[in-house]
Amino acid sequence: MKLKFKALAIACMLATMSISAHATTEISWWHSMAGALGDRVNGLADEFNKSQTEYKVVPVYKGAYDEAMAAATAAYRAGNAPDILQVFEVGTATMMYSKGAIKPVSEVMKLAGEPFDPAAYVPAIGGYYAAPKGAGLLSLPFNSSTTVMFYNKDMFAKAGLDPNKPPVTWTELAADAAKLKASGAKCSYTTTWQSWVELESFSTWHNVEFASRNNGFDGLDTRLKFNSPLHVKHIQNLANWAKQGLFTYAGRKDEATSKFYSGECGLLTGSSSSYADIAKNSKFKFGIATLPYYNDVPGAPQNTMIGGASLWVMGGKKTEDYKGVAKFFKFLSQPEVQAKWHQETGYLPTTLAAYEITRKSGFYDRNPGTDVAVKQMITKTTDKSRGIRLGNMPQIRTIIDEELENVWTGKITPKQALDTAVERGNLLLERFEKTNK
Repeated sequence: MKLKFKALAIACMLATMSISAHATTEISWWHSMAGALGDRVNGLADEFNKSQTEYKVVPVYKGAYDEAMAAATAAYRAGNAPDILQVFEVGTATMMYSKGAIKPVSEVMKLAGEPFDPAAYVPAIGGYYAAPKGAGLLSLPFNSSTTVMFYNKDMFAKAGLDPNKPPVTWTELAADAAKLKASGAKCSYTTTWQSWVELESFSTWHNVEFASRNNGFDGLDTRLKFNSPLHVKHIQNLANWAKQGLFTYAGRKDEATSKFYSGECGLLTGSSSSYADIAKNSKFKFGIATLPYYNDVPGAPQNTMIGGASLWVMGGKKTEDYKGVAKFFKFLSQPEVQAKWHQETGYLPTTLAAYEITRKSGFYDRNPGTDVAVKQMITKTTDKSRGIRLGNMPQIRTIIDEELENVWTGKITPKQALDTAVERGNLLLERFEKTNK
């Protein structure tokens, strides 16, 4: 009997040793994708996990972008940060100056010996997440979006407008909005994320600076410049249109999207990633067009502002963990994977190859307008249109929201609002500069 127990113990020990020898390395991925997007994130992890046996990616939903970022910061200080963290684009400067907390993705890929070509990415996307002085990419572009315009074709037809001819300039938008109102529209034009659309993307689209030092890309001693005559003119126009009932302010985030797909508003500027929700919920024919611009501004239109998020690799991990992250990033970067993500979610294809696969598949022909966002981004960017990389940017957006809301309610003038927002925002930039020098 003792011999049997001894043999059994040895067998169990050998089995345990065998399992340990072949144990997979877990890679934790904290993200902010809820609902259907969360299901797709889980699907990506499952696809990768089934494709090999060395690593297992474990996706964990950690709330909204700001909540996930705060949780990761606390976890890093406690010594248990995730391997991968999804961070919204306005958190880029904060992440890149978090000394020791992150490991640039180009370094991770090199360490693991995985091929990685930053030039494969759409210029306006890859350029935004690039390290200073051309030292590769800081993070992996993942769910990228940009600003576009949606319009209700049925409401256009009712107003006597051509359903296949959306406004191209802001002057044309105002004229179309007036006709929509005259035809009985409760809301002619509205927007989501007013800071991102009406000031940030407005700046890159018109090839003018939102902030000095090439919008923060060239140093921490950057200061805000969105109170220029052009910016004031645009906000003044919006304020006038609000008084005339042509522009409706719906909220600081994406509240305006539901006003559009419910049929209340005829024109909407917002994220290209809203396409899936609008297609699912609208009961009318709609179109997608480029963001309007002022045709008397030299250099306009250029390219619109990037939105969405990227994947950051946290610092202080083991080499084996980094190899697993690199293997997963190689999987995510495959053109076929990128193309599928783009087509299923409405986010941009981050690589040129993924765009070509989608185009050749006939997806854009079957879904007219879904290529508008891509065309706005696939251009050679300038220093002024590359993007906006500022410290404390989420807080600066809050300041802009507060000041613009005072404009819409008639409490202050557009110039007062933008001057005050610049002054308040610069205090945050000065604080960030002192902290990270």
